[in-house]
Amino acid sequence: MNHRVLASFVLAIATAIFGQNSVQAGFELAPIISDHMVIQRSKPIVLWGWDAPGQQVNVTLDGSNARATADAQGRWQVTLPAMPAGGPYEIVISGSVTVTVKDVLIGEVWLCSGQSNMEWTVALSDNPQEEIAAANYPLIRHIKVPHIPADKPQRNVAAGGWTVCSPATVANYTAVGYFFARKLHKDLEGVPIGLIGSNWGGTRIEPWTPPVGFQSVPALKEIADNLAKFPTKNEKGEINFQTPLALYNGMIAPFVPFAIRGALWYQGESNNGEGMLYFEKKKALIEGWRKLWNDPNMPFLFVQLAPFIYGNSNPENLAGIWEAQAKTMEIPNTGMAVTVDIGNIKDIHPKNKQDVGKRLALWALAKTYGKPVAVYSGPLYKSHAVENGAVRVKFDHVGAGLVSRDGQPLTWWEVAGEDGAFKKAEATIDGDSVVVKSAEVAAPVAVRYAWNQSAEPNLSNKDGLPASPFRAGGK
Repeated sequence: MNHRVLASFVLAIATAIFGQNSVQAGFELAPIISDHMVIQRSKPIVLWGWDAPGQQVNVTLDGSNARATADAQGRWQVTLPAMPAGGPYEIVISGSVTVTVKDVLIGEVWLCSGQSNMEWTVALSDNPQEEIAAANYPLIRHIKVPHIPADKPQRNVAAGGWTVCSPATVANYTAVGYFFARKLHKDLEGVPIGLIGSNWGGTRIEPWTPPVGFQSVPALKEIADNLAKFPTKNEKGEINFQTPLALYNGMIAPFVPFAIRGALWYQGESNNGEGMLYFEKKKALIEGWRKLWNDPNMPFLFVQLAPFIYGNSNPENLAGIWEAQAKTMEIPNTGMAVTVDIGNIKDIHPKNKQDVGKRLALWALAKTYGKPVAVYSGPLYKSHAVENGAVRVKFDHVGAGLVSRDGQPLTWWEVAGEDGAFKKAEATIDGDSVVVKSAEVAAPVAVRYAWNQSAEPNLSNKDGLPASPFRAGGK
């Protein structure tokens, strides 16, 4: 057996045992590059990895070719021309060794991040047996990022690679991401969908945010001025994964600059009680991620938290988070799925993730993909005016009209006078408005809706999308 044949034999054995990213010391592919991957369509294709310094690397995909030389740290990067949706293709990467990445699709790629309600799996959601059995969508793919806090941006993570959606794999997919992807896949007429599941239950927003995000928000100057101190470590040298930068370093940085369409975000429970400060932190996250990917218009779609009784905390704390989340929609190219009608006040993990994913998909279809979606949001507060001892509230996203979801009188409405004391109020639908009044408040100046963590209000539009909590007027 000659040396070349022997080398090929050893390479084949190593690949079979260790996977293509570990076929030779010094040769390594970015964690996002594996069999079954989905590449973002209509954007330049950036691929990278590591090899011996000075090593020439050649990459080919569907007739396109690009070359690079590994730098002093061994890193190489190539950019191939944008491609339309399609596949499967193969990517051949030739450096100190040659690797073929197989079953590659071109489609739409979304980052799915946040805490446990984003990490929540299909197996733990409503109707799991039926959903798993029906999950025959080979053009939907998913990659799960392991929980890795880090004290500096990581170049690689031990991700398990991309998997093809099937009854054998879907059980452990992010449920919100999967149901979002399923809706997109169908409504975009079969375009492949890739999901990057980088999420961790119980995490705060700060560890997911990159330095440039904190630096872009004046209200977070205290963090921005002390970034060198983060993430913090305990006396054993272990990283505190709840402190700034920890999860950006370990679970986001390894995937930049791989092109994505946008981000899905479901988080906030661990920041409950922060009120409008949470809005500032979301600004930092959104701005930070957009700068990471050099995409100032990158879609950022998120889930407004569901009602839940947070122990002995102030019952209005959650409403403060709802308010901060609603205000986030002032940032261009954002969208919010409201969930006040599909929560469980005794379970912080409501099982109906199907509607959550669908509602996020409606935003994406309407605003990201320009599809003719007539109504993609529930009613959102627009304005109010005092009229004859009552408050008239007008809404955007009324669609075909406002309705009480259960046919009962409208619930969770309150008004207050100059003293600021809110009293329970009667509310009635009048066209695209709701008229609110209380016998206890002769001269109302303020109104609020569902301003309590246990509120499961019943106002929606006729398309079945619920109204978001809000408050307006007064001091």
